[in-house]
Amino acid sequence: MSNNEVEIVFPNGSKKMVVAGTTLYEVAKEIDADAVIGSIDGTLSDLLSQIDKPSHVAFYGKDSQEGLAAIRRSIGLVFSQAIKERYKKVSISEIQLDENGFFVDMRLDQSLSILEFKEIEQGMKKIQKNSGLIKKQEVIVREAKEIFADNDLQVELLNALPADDQVSIYQLGDVFTFSKEPFALDVHHIKDFKLLKVSGAYWQGNSDNEMLQRVNGAVFSSKEDLAEYLHFLDESEKRSHQKLGKELKLFMFSEEAPGMPFYLSNGQTVRNELEKFLRELQTRYDYDEVKTPLIMNERLWRRSGHWDHYKDNMYFTKVDDQDYALKPMNCPGHCMIYKDAVRSYRDLPIRMAEFGQVHRHEFSGALNGLLRVRTFCQDDAHIFVSPDQIKSEISLALKIIDEVYKVFGFEYSVELSTRPDDFMGEIAMWDKAEDSLKEVLDSLGYKYAINEGDGAFYGPKIDIHIKDALNRSHQCATVQLDFQMPEKFDLSFIDQNNEKQRPVMIHRAVFGSLDRFFGILIEHYAGAFPVWLAPKQVELLSVAEKHGDYVDSLYHEFQEKGIRVSKDVRNEKLGKKIREAELRKAPYILVIGDHEMDGNEFSVRKRGSQQIQKMSKDAFFDLVGKQIAEKVHNF
Repeated sequence: MSNNEVEIVFPNGSKKMVVAGTTLYEVAKEIDADAVIGSIDGTLSDLLSQIDKPSHVAFYGKDSQEGLAAIRRSIGLVFSQAIKERYKKVSISEIQLDENGFFVDMRLDQSLSILEFKEIEQGMKKIQKNSGLIKKQEVIVREAKEIFADNDLQVELLNALPADDQVSIYQLGDVFTFSKEPFALDVHHIKDFKLLKVSGAYWQGNSDNEMLQRVNGAVFSSKEDLAEYLHFLDESEKRSHQKLGKELKLFMFSEEAPGMPFYLSNGQTVRNELEKFLRELQTRYDYDEVKTPLIMNERLWRRSGHWDHYKDNMYFTKVDDQDYALKPMNCPGHCMIYKDAVRSYRDLPIRMAEFGQVHRHEFSGALNGLLRVRTFCQDDAHIFVSPDQIKSEISLALKIIDEVYKVFGFEYSVELSTRPDDFMGEIAMWDKAEDSLKEVLDSLGYKYAINEGDGAFYGPKIDIHIKDALNRSHQCATVQLDFQMPEKFDLSFIDQNNEKQRPVMIHRAVFGSLDRFFGILIEHYAGAFPVWLAPKQVELLSVAEKHGDYVDSLYHEFQEKGIRVSKDVRNEKLGKKIREAELRKAPYILVIGDHEMDGNEFSVRKRGSQQIQKMSKDAFFDLVGKQIAEKVHNF
């Protein structure tokens, strides 16, 4: 072996001798590897990186997760160069990645419009055609600050790094950016991208900082993948709960109460049905429903631990010169109810449920319709158990969750979230709680992922993630094991030996936030709710004015049978009335004309179908009644 040669080992175990200083690009070309980037001894590197010592080497193509991430960074740089050519005075921050592409924050002295995207994309393609490879240099942070002296955004980011740290600077045209992650250096073959949106973004996510403009772009490794994602976005837009909420008159928002929804009659009907469904289920499983105050004294929140761990998310007020807080959670109130009486082991488990309205402060930029609000209703339950009841009660809670989600046709996955950095209590107690949850999940045969450090500050938790119709994941239900709160409130029960013992507290929510779950359902069903949930289950349309009285009598007959019904007896063309009724997405439309008045039969138009089905009045009542009772989600 020559003194200037080193040995490299590939993932399949094969070996090769190369001259020290050989680049990854040269190796990839020699072995004909499909490479966007590579790695040296496990560290991802761009293809200009040199091999100076014996190393393990691997390559990643554009279809790999690592390669696609590098491509997305590079397209972000191409976008930055296109913006720089269009707006000379722009200041561009770092290129960041999201699940489907890149985003770039920038300071611009005028508002960018999506109407400019087509021209910017054309500029990006021109840059790709005319540019050489992306250039790269390795420098320490101190030197990088000099290179970026004219860009205070990049300098501020560099200031957060140690002065002697090494970073890579990538350059395309007049634009530089620094990164510790590799870029794809050849931009010519990267064609499958699309600029998506421009929005406001506080610098570094801090509302005290200036507002910049953020552009998001999608980047994929193939035209097919990009087309599929753009179709997904189109479907998401059609299903937007905010858009449908307005069209279907479900809810509204007002600047007088940011992040606090106003429910209109249709929306409140759906909420009532959700509450009724869960209330009846909980009653079957011996839950006692309670109601606790919205506002409670500050000392309660200090005692519970919320003051130390959650006060930045709480709202405060004064009553009789004393400090009070709007409740962000229901658990302290349930502890007060438990503590109000002497409890025996014979009383346990005590299952306490509440549809409790809570308030939590969210930054205005984070608010998102019903999915992220400042006040919402939790379907909260707290179960007080003896230690030997933990397994059975958590099992029951998971059974209820499974029963509810089957009604909606949701598939779900399970996640165990463990002790966070900002935890309350002793580590030994946390370990015991985490082991208890693992034991239950293992014994029930659940497959679950571990989410390290994402538990609540008072205890570990089981989180349930549902998949909606577009295969998006939403965390909703949760089961949390809490040894801390009973300690904080000095809760006890009298055991068989007439001695005081400490109960364990289980936190359980099925919907999580009723408001958020409602928003998810709107998008899951695209506003076309199943019969049992639909605000109006049947719409009655008169063919002509002379049929109005009969429609009125049918309207009252449906109401008496507990079927939610609306009527349209306007003197309008039938076609217009049918089109408007279809937009309201009622499961069934009944057109009432001479034939229906003369006989005992309905002409039934099912939502989503153009076919008219003849059905007797009694048969139709039976059909709708059965679908309501059985909560059919796919009628």
